[in-house]
Amino acid sequence: MVATHSRGQRSGMAPVVQARWALWGFVVVNAAIVEVLWFTAGTGKNEILTVAKFFGLHAALIMMFQLLLVARLPWLDRRIGMDRLTVWHRWVGFGLLWTVLTHATIVVLGYASLDRAPVAKTFFALAGVPASLLGMLAATIIVVIGVVSLRYSRRRLRYETWHGLHLLLYVALGLAFVHQLRETTTFKSSAFATVYWWALWLFAFGSLVVGRIAVPLWRNSRHRFRVEAVVPESPDVVSVHVTGRHLERLPAAAGQFFVWRFPDHHHWWLANPFSLSAAPNGRTLRLTAKAVGTTSAGLRHLPVGTRVFLEGPYGAFTSLHRTRPGVVLIAGGVGVTPVRALLEERTPGDFVVLYRVRQESEAVLLAELRQLIAARGGRLHLLTGRTGDGARPFEPEALRHLVPDIAERDVYVCGPPAMTSAVLSGLRRLKVPNRQVHAEKFSLA
Repeated sequence: MVATHSRGQRSGMAPVVQARWALWGFVVVNAAIVEVLWFTAGTGKNEILTVAKFFGLHAALIMMFQLLLVARLPWLDRRIGMDRLTVWHRWVGFGLLWTVLTHATIVVLGYASLDRAPVAKTFFALAGVPASLLGMLAATIIVVIGVVSLRYSRRRLRYETWHGLHLLLYVALGLAFVHQLRETTTFKSSAFATVYWWALWLFAFGSLVVGRIAVPLWRNSRHRFRVEAVVPESPDVVSVHVTGRHLERLPAAAGQFFVWRFPDHHHWWLANPFSLSAAPNGRTLRLTAKAVGTTSAGLRHLPVGTRVFLEGPYGAFTSLHRTRPGVVLIAGGVGVTPVRALLEERTPGDFVVLYRVRQESEAVLLAELRQLIAARGGRLHLLTGRTGDGARPFEPEALRHLVPDIAERDVYVCGPPAMTSAVLSGLRRLKVPNRQVHAEKFSLA
């Protein structure tokens, strides 16, 4: 059955605030512990190496936080969203890069000062020490990943190439773990330090293994997803209906997305994030995609019965975050799919939908949208025209004209990046509270 839980004026702490407090609490508590460990056992062979240990310990903590951000733990993902967690992972990653480089540089300078030797000679001498060599290899991998993650580099690489290189980060983390393990002054300085570092590493790696490997494998083994039907919606849009066992037990909600793989039809490494275009009903899942790439274009030719491997559900674009009785759903192009799913939920409220397309013929699932809105007694504004020709429906005055009480409603936004940015800018100028604005991008990288 379609979910029947209700949302209205929310009391208490919002789910996203709960999750952010949990993450910040993790950082603050562990940073405090690391500070204590450094003050009690961080003394190096000279003052320079003491500073190097400071950066080394904090680099290890940042690595743990990095793993937690990409572990895709359901509790965090449903409250914050994969898109925000991924952005935080990116910026924390650059912080990790500079922390590791600072640590490595100060180590070389410290030993060069201790041995009164040239920096280059000291560098090659340290490379002959197993513990130092492991750290150097980990640092090198982190630098390579940092370089390919720069926007200039990323735009010139295929996702599969970038992702393959990015997986080397796990090798770097393994090397860093052994490097720290061999540095007995930090890992084994006391019984508490040993228990703490083992617990932290096991928690971080355990979260990653559970969220990224164990849960997807278990769910796919349990549900055995298969293609039930392929329905063309227009010349360049297709819907794929997927069935499986015990789908009523799959914890998916309208507005969420899965990472879809069709290993019997496409290469295993080809994966795409597609939102559910219908609310989960315990019998089937549906995605609706526009042919904008090799994988999405090939969906039209999927044979019935094709095996499907799903990762997810992911995303915070759900009614869990409703705070107001009234709702505005703003969609652009194929971004209407999660909006259409949200309309199918039996949640109370006054719904207004703003659907932006260049022309009506490009409006995906328009007939279904009109039917759902009519059944709810809502309003649909189909916003057509080209921006270059003067159509600017998301300017503050235009938004206020379409929805006079928009500042009193929750606003959900899903569409192309440029459109989403324009909407968010208009909402800020209209002083719509941030807690009432819900926007999510569901790209993989």
